[in-house]
Amino acid sequence: MTDTSTHAPPAGEMGYEQARDELVTVVRRLEAGGSTLEESLALWERGEELAAVCRRRLEGARARLDAVLAENGEDAVGEAADEEGPGDGRE
Repeated sequence: MTDTSTHAPPAGEMGYEQARDELVTVVRRLEAGGSTLEESLALWERGEELAAVCRRRLEGARARLDAVLAENGEDAVGEAADEEGPGDGRE
């Protein structure tokens, strides 16, 4: 059986980009085929772990963004759009 994480840190210790990049590699290996059932299962499990890391990192980023927007007031997005100035097609 092939170890899918020989050089990779545990999924929970990875940042978003690192987890995403390894997930892409795992998906490509699964799509390519040619692996034994055990190898495919190990790849699938690693892919699930990596997808969970990506999901958690994105949810954390969303929560931080929401907190900043709430801190600056609910109109923060609208105010940024209003600051575009002349020539933006609005009157």
